[in-house]
Amino acid sequence: MTEPGTPSPAPADHLGAPAEPADAADPAREVLDVVDAQDRVTGTATRGEVYRLGLTHRCVFVLVRDPRGRIFVHRRTDTKMFAPGAYDMFVGGVVGAGESYPDAAVREAEEELGVSGIRPRPLFRFLFEQEGLSWWCDVSEATWDGPVAPQVEEVAWHGWLTEAELHARLTDWDVVPDGREAYRRYLEFSAR
Repeated sequence: MTEPGTPSPAPADHLGAPAEPADAADPAREVLDVVDAQDRVTGTATRGEVYRLGLTHRCVFVLVRDPRGRIFVHRRTDTKMFAPGAYDMFVGGVVGAGESYPDAAVREAEEELGVSGIRPRPLFRFLFEQEGLSWWCDVSEATWDGPVAPQVEEVAWHGWLTEAELHARLTDWDVVPDGREAYRRYLEFSAR
């Protein structure tokens, strides 16, 4: 089923509905490492403080494909602190205080997809900056060949799109700005 008011992304055989809600802890209270322009830890702060004060922190982005090469794409819930209701071609999120990028990539991918046993492969990292906000983006990719049951707190809609289907929607959809930039860099990286 396609979300109302959006273009039909692909045949229904690869669309899904979100799973039942998991733990609904307050994300604004999550403690994150604050880092500098070289990605060195300088302290900690809650996610709410990080966003309010524009502190640089760390995030992970995992591009997930199925065995046919289609990309997992989703629309974020309207309750997200950053870019509510926007589309994204990555699963991921913030890296917790003291957490490594690889551990965060696995945790975030498994939480958002509702799966266990995913193995992201690290690709590259870059500093994203926009309108007083900044974070280091650690980009990975993974293949998943089983069913998914995305968190309803994170994912309002999801589907598996071919690259052509995704590219056709990038001009029409409101895409998270960091995800759009990470995908641009991913395509450049993959073309090497």
